[in-house]
Amino acid sequence: NSNKVKEEIQNITERLQGDRIIWMVVIILFVFSMLAVYSASGSLAFKYTNGDTSHYLWKQVMSAIGGILLMYFAHLINYKYYSRIAQVLWILSIPLLFYTMFFGAKINDASRWIKLPLIGWTFQTSDMAKLALIMFLARLLTQKQEQITDFKKSVLPMLIVVIIPVVMIAKDNLSTALILFFTSVFIMFIGRVSLKHLMLLFAGSVCVLGIFLLLLFKLPDSMLIGRMATWKSRVETHFIHKDDPDDSYQSLQANIAIAKGGLLPNGPGNSTQKNFLPEAYSDFIYAIIIEEYGLIGGVFIILLYLVFLYRCIRIVVRAPKAFGAFLAVGLGVSLVLQAMINMAVAVGLFPVTGVTLPLVSMGGSSVVFTSLAFGIVLSVSRNIELQKGEENLAVA
Repeated sequence: NSNKVKEEIQNITERLQGDRIIWMVVIILFVFSMLAVYSASGSLAFKYTNGDTSHYLWKQVMSAIGGILLMYFAHLINYKYYSRIAQVLWILSIPLLFYTMFFGAKINDASRWIKLPLIGWTFQTSDMAKLALIMFLARLLTQKQEQITDFKKSVLPMLIVVIIPVVMIAKDNLSTALILFFTSVFIMFIGRVSLKHLMLLFAGSVCVLGIFLLLLFKLPDSMLIGRMATWKSRVETHFIHKDDPDDSYQSLQANIAIAKGGLLPNGPGNSTQKNFLPEAYSDFIYAIIIEEYGLIGGVFIILLYLVFLYRCIRIVVRAPKAFGAFLAVGLGVSLVLQAMINMAVAVGLFPVTGVTLPLVSMGGSSVVFTSLAFGIVLSVSRNIELQKGEENLAVA
């Protein structure tokens, strides 16, 4: 029996092409996800599912299995086909974002979700738009390399492609919009866009952000529209009322969880703050991981994302085509930046944002599109390996 198991494992690993270390990072993150979600959501599941404390665990297990399958099939597709897919996805994401803005399902005063008919599944359109934009931007950068210094012919079209979805996402999900914008600027920098144009873009962005913050804090609360009051409250809570137990309840509970974690692990399921910390299974799951696995576990999670980023950079260096390099660096930076911001919020360095921890936080659509992003990066890696193997055969 043990020999058969070893043979099956060997067969599976042989089918998994691409960067094996990225595959290992994915599997370890999913393992942490299932352990942490089971621990953090136990009380919630007991309350809403007639005592079935494993309800959300099985949902996360199914999400993990679905995510790995998506990753597997995505990595089998030649990454060159994602250039055409990116164009279709970006065009499709715009009406979906528009629909979400006005008719999407509202949760916590934010209209971010669309409920699909018949199956009843809700998903965040911003997750799809984020993936589509990075892929489409990589396509445009590849196509316009010969005109990359021409503002009207190359930079302006890319800015339009970036700004449209970013502005539409910002209405209800400002943190995701900002992450997406700065990721796009970084990809443009890697794509050899003129430093002069990037500096002008940076200056313009600072001016717009400054005007926005001025309006946010100078206008009376009665004149604030949409989620502006929420953004103002979060910034004030973090910088002014940080020690107020009523205003900064989430952050204080997360700090308590981290303080209880200590240096060494306390063991899976031994968190007590999961009963007090809102969104312990999602936005603040990193605090629960530190409480249960100690500082060692928290640092280990950070290292996993950094290893993934390093492997993405390694893919960029080895990629024979510009599109593959831009895809790998864009998706890699986006995922790691999101992870770092989530962890920074959990330890109290940033105001509360609502950004999830990729592949670890409980979620449906976020796991789907994050898995697709990992799969696309693995597709680039897989094709590099195949091309290198063909070259070695030709030499032999």
